[in-house]
Amino acid sequence: MTQDRPTLGIALMLGFCVVAPMGDALAKILSNKVALGQLLFVRFGIQAAVLIPIIAATGRVWRMSRRVLVLTLLRTLMHIIGIGTMVSALYYLPLADAIAIAFVMPFIMLLLGHYVLGEEVGLRRMIACAVGFAGTLLVIQPSFQEVGWPALLPLCVAVNFALFMLVTRKIAKETDPIGLQAVSGVMALVMMTPVIFLVPSSVMPMLAWDTELPGSTWGLLVAIGLSGTLAHLLMTWSLRYAPSATLAPMQYLEIPIATVIGFAVFGDLPDGMASVGIAIVVASGLYIVFREQAIGRQPQPVPVAERSAQTPAG
Repeated sequence: MTQDRPTLGIALMLGFCVVAPMGDALAKILSNKVALGQLLFVRFGIQAAVLIPIIAATGRVWRMSRRVLVLTLLRTLMHIIGIGTMVSALYYLPLADAIAIAFVMPFIMLLLGHYVLGEEVGLRRMIACAVGFAGTLLVIQPSFQEVGWPALLPLCVAVNFALFMLVTRKIAKETDPIGLQAVSGVMALVMMTPVIFLVPSSVMPMLAWDTELPGSTWGLLVAIGLSGTLAHLLMTWSLRYAPSATLAPMQYLEIPIATVIGFAVFGDLPDGMASVGIAIVVASGLYIVFREQAIGRQPQPVPVAERSAQTPAG
């Protein structure tokens, strides 16, 4: 079992917040060029192809107990659904908008961590998370009326990913992150293979497999697989060292990072109100970092029984 180290967990989650939007931007580029099934299959295929040799070379543990194996299967299914839903949302929405709408997720995760895992959630963290969520409301544009039904897709991503993080937290300290991701990649391929290659594309066009994609498109597909693998390794590692309630507000940093990437790649720039929201999000995330560091520097109280044992006899 690994002891919690909140500062390290936060640093790893920050890495996730940088890498994940980069992968989302690549997915948005390919959302109208490659069928969803092919994108998902290559994404998880790259994950398995990269991590299995690492396991073989380093002798890492990949075997799992029956309980962990069942939870990993559930986690993999949610992973497939989550990525598929997010890619579908990116087909309709700007990058920053899709991620901003999905950021009801950390609030859901905070509540799940408290009520399901029994994790301690202090008042200051709850307030910081609520303030960060309020900031995301200022970032969301266009409005739900302008976007229409695709605006619901990021909300589905939020609920799914909150549950995904909850399951990950339950098994993160019992598994090696690389072994977990390798097994998950293989499971995903096993689940998707019969669906993609046996269901006719005329029945479900989103599962069509195009063997004549240009080399540049294949390169972007490989990049999605690599960035997705790295992002979720960082996320899994972060959950080994910090409670989900601690990490939840940090993930709000994905919004300003996605905004920068969206502007650089697609020319999308938030308006004044959204900029205020981004500033609030960043401030709440930085507050959590400094708060956790301050708590980590405080001396831990010695239990009463231990103090009695250390007191010399009179």
